Amino acid sequence: MRAAISLLLCLALVACGSGPGAAGDDYFPLQDGRSWTYRTATTLDDHPATIDMLTIHNRAAVTMGEAPAVRRHTSTGTDYWLRSDKTGIYRVASRTPLDRMAQADEPARYVLQRPFAVGTQWQVLTTAYMLQRRSEVPKEIRRTHKPFPMVYTIEALDDKVETRAGNFEHCLRLDGKAKVRVYVDAQFAWRDIPLTSREWYCPGMGLVKLEREEPSPSRFMLGGKLSMELVRWE
Repeated sequence: MRAAISLLLCLALVACGSGPGAAGDDYFPLQDGRSWTYRTATTLDDHPATIDMLTIHNRAAVTMGEAPAVRRHTSTGTDYWLRSDKTGIYRVASRTPLDRMAQADEPARYVLQRPFAVGTQWQVLTTAYMLQRRSEVPKEIRRTHKPFPMVYTIEALDDKVETRAGNFEHCLRLDGKAKVRVYVDAQFAWRDIPLTSREWYCPGMGLVKLEREEPSPSRFMLGGKLSMELVRWE
């Protein structure tokens, strides 16, 4: 479970100013040497919360294919490469501690599409990181279901956000919505379970807060909530 949550956080954080690509990327600082540390809290229904810390470091840009991409290294040992252009911010490759070589994203995985305006939408494949069965094996829904699309929408450009690292203004709020169809039990049979995500990106800082919910549809399953917020940066 902890590994799955770390993966979820890293996927959200890969786009956390300027760097290779178009101007106006201060929602996603890509300068070499910058770093962010986040406090995460994961709660599975009737279980106590699990608290972790996650740090992201920007590294120097490298050429991947025919264009530069910024490498972001996480404290979990995973690396991501990002690129910015007139279409938005997107991930082009990743490498986990188990990979010898970087694995290309085909197609590229968008973190934020342009225009940076209320109503802009796009899709990204996701999975259920917390939702699981209480007694069956395998428990985790992500092990039995293929990835499914989450629709992201820019809902606001002027939110105020409070975090342990301070208060931020004029932040972009990004909402994600998805559904996963799961066999619940004999009474409810198959049901579509809604999964939601909400992220705040602030000028000059990047991602400062994230909330995700994966509710349980019955007593035979566990759902969960995850929250994270910026603690410090350099």
